[in-house]
Amino acid sequence: MIELTYIRSQPEEVKQRLSIKNFKEVFLIDEVIAIDIERRNIQKSLDDVLAQSNELATTVGKLFKEGKTTEAEEIKKQSVLLKENSNQYKLQLEEVEKKQFDILVKLPNTPSFEVPLGKTPEENEVVKQVGTIPVLFAGAKPHWEIAADKELFDLEMGVKITGAGFPLYKGNGARLQRALINFFLDEAIAAGYTEYVPPFMVNADSAFATGQLPDKEGQMYEMPVDGFYMIPTAEVPITNIYRNVIVKEKDFPIKMTAHSPCFRREAGSYGKDVRGLNRVHQFEKIEIVVVEHPEKSYETLQSMVHHVENLLLKLDLPYRILKLCGGDMGFASAMTYDFEVYSTAQERWLEVSSVSNFETFQSNRLKLRFKDEATGKTRLAHTLNGSALALPRIYAALLENHQTAEGIRIPEALRKYTGFDVLS
Repeated sequence: MIELTYIRSQPEEVKQRLSIKNFKEVFLIDEVIAIDIERRNIQKSLDDVLAQSNELATTVGKLFKEGKTTEAEEIKKQSVLLKENSNQYKLQLEEVEKKQFDILVKLPNTPSFEVPLGKTPEENEVVKQVGTIPVLFAGAKPHWEIAADKELFDLEMGVKITGAGFPLYKGNGARLQRALINFFLDEAIAAGYTEYVPPFMVNADSAFATGQLPDKEGQMYEMPVDGFYMIPTAEVPITNIYRNVIVKEKDFPIKMTAHSPCFRREAGSYGKDVRGLNRVHQFEKIEIVVVEHPEKSYETLQSMVHHVENLLLKLDLPYRILKLCGGDMGFASAMTYDFEVYSTAQERWLEVSSVSNFETFQSNRLKLRFKDEATGKTRLAHTLNGSALALPRIYAALLENHQTAEGIRIPEALRKYTGFDVLS
């Protein structure tokens, strides 16, 4: 949520930044400011009435002590009227604050001025492209056909057990999945991230704090009886560890990682581009999350990008890094880099990671603060997260790009986890 102090002090800059995201309702900034003026006027009136009430209470106490009961009772009548007025102001204040809050939660995060202009994914900026796209042998197949031949995962059984988009991994296919999870976790731990095993369900407060509510409720699986949501990513529970917390400045950066299943409805996902593991409702992912000092968050963003890049290099997959344009960015992000790997059998790029800086957008909702040692003031921290990595499309790219006539060549970095060099 955008800081109200920022909107109040620099409304035109807020509008300018929101325009980078092609946000059409910039007039809401003026509404927020108008409501804020109204709110502060009501607050002043309430404060004045409460101050008068306190003065009268002191006077009444003195009069009773002096035995001036009649005068005291007359003044008490004035106190009753003031109390009625204060109750009215409190109701007005509550109503105005709700109106202001309802607008603030509709506003996406303000993007960095370094975010490229653009409306569609085609206008994202390609930062770099690495690796040679392999030339496959005659008879090479897409990953869903490889999986069927080698009995690695079963989509039809997933339909029987649950429904479309819930794959069942088995045998060496399950082993490959576990190998990727352990590899990604070990790499994150080696990079200084502390591992967590979080709950896989969260309450509405947690989902709101990281920006899933009210923006993405249609993509989440909800259990209304309990008021819980299945997590779309481990970002949600592990970031919420620091909800309503004041951290120490010396503890920055706070680096966390977690493996979890992720659950997303992905409404409207049909057609050839979502075959196999290209788009599923349940998948595994290793998430990295950092709570950082505001002056260092963009430096940390680059280190997180480097971490993800190193994983893809070790998996020997051709990849490219995109800096997302304003129109393709997420609701809560201030800047996002996407990673895509090339699927040779499908002849297209597949997104496998997003690494984002949210600046104070999440921490404002989380009430995640730190005490600035230089000024003594309490400030909002910055939060960042990234996929390191999401498994389905990595798994698909490994099968497709490393296939040979003898079997699937396992990258050297994974072999100690799989226990085999070739998946035959």
